[in-house]
Amino acid sequence: MEETSAAAKPVKDYRDETGWLKKLGPGLITGAADDDPSGIATYSQAGAQFGFGLLWTLLFTYPLMVGIQIVSARIGRVTGHGLATNIRQHYPPWLLYIMVGLLLAANTINIAADIAAMGDAARLALGGQAHLYAVAFGVLSVLLQVFVPYRRYVSVLKWLTLALLAYVATVFIVHVPWSELVAKTLLPHLSWKPSYLTTIVAVFGTTISPYLFFWQASQEVEELRADPHAKPLKTDPRQARADFTRIKVDTYIGMGFSNLVAFFIMVTTAVTLYAHGVTEIQTSAQAAQALRPIAGDFAFTLFSLGIVGTGLLAIPVLAGSAAYAMAGAFHWKSSLEHDLSMAPRFYTIIAVATLAGVVLCFAPIDPIKALYWSAVVNGVMSVPIMALMMLMAARADIMGRLVVTRRLKFLGWLATGAMALAVAAMFIVPAQ
Repeated sequence: MEETSAAAKPVKDYRDETGWLKKLGPGLITGAADDDPSGIATYSQAGAQFGFGLLWTLLFTYPLMVGIQIVSARIGRVTGHGLATNIRQHYPPWLLYIMVGLLLAANTINIAADIAAMGDAARLALGGQAHLYAVAFGVLSVLLQVFVPYRRYVSVLKWLTLALLAYVATVFIVHVPWSELVAKTLLPHLSWKPSYLTTIVAVFGTTISPYLFFWQASQEVEELRADPHAKPLKTDPRQARADFTRIKVDTYIGMGFSNLVAFFIMVTTAVTLYAHGVTEIQTSAQAAQALRPIAGDFAFTLFSLGIVGTGLLAIPVLAGSAAYAMAGAFHWKSSLEHDLSMAPRFYTIIAVATLAGVVLCFAPIDPIKALYWSAVVNGVMSVPIMALMMLMAARADIMGRLVVTRRLKFLGWLATGAMALAVAAMFIVPAQ
């Protein structure tokens, strides 16, 4: 389809008729899902081990997250296809199959770690059996994704982002030396100790993950399909200004919310666990349990229930991003708006990834080692995927006249370079 002339009658922007809160979606959900239970464990360990010493990393990664996530969202909105479909159409198939296979494996392990943490948190807060809670959470997640239409399901996910406010609330329950916090955040004392560098790598790997790229691009495609007035911007660039503004606001708020919550998790564990000599935290549930004798029952309950809430948000994103990637790689129908009969293979991947994660909770596998290898796979994958995204976003044959701006190119390549350094450090720095 030819591009419409700029002199053509402008299209009425139907999106201006809705409130700005309704425009928040892919970016907000993607950012909130980044603070999953395994991420909470990483941020808790950073605060418990180094106090305020790593708060600066969240300020540093924020613009990088914004830049690369906007690039992924633009690719989806401009082309009308997710990342996997675009890679399949423009790059060698073997490259895509390797990436998608690794993504599926890493996401399944991550789902297992998250479900196990949710089960432990529910057991601590409510009593009962952790494994039974884990099964219930896994089954609930599958049922919601398979049987709830996309529009209603997105509304559920948006409300679940409020669970992360539990970590904001805990900061105001404990005593925080704010002047010291600001000083150490803005003027950090850097260290070359292996444990410090390893934790920086862990924070980077947790904050910038491949599944977030696939999810946000695919959610832009879902938004496109769900609106009868919308078209891919490559074929109808008249909507570009409004859509790019929405994507920018959505992503800035979503990534800001993500890093703000991570910041408060680090602060909470720094002023409680680190201040009392509790420096070894391996899971989010352990962090919640360690808080109880120091910060009290209320802080413990908020922290525990936050783990469950953010897990319910993150599991669909992990399973869904793997399903979108598989569907794009093999040209399957894929949409959360379709019912099961219209996209059976897409929903099968969601169910298999989620339920395989539940099964792994019962396996005699060290969850910390599993999470470590998941982070390694995610870190290694992120660099070529980010590089491919940046190359695609600059190609006129893919993006039409809506190739990314110089500013986005700078942020995207800076994020790619930072992740490449983090991955290199992951292999160079000795394990602690």
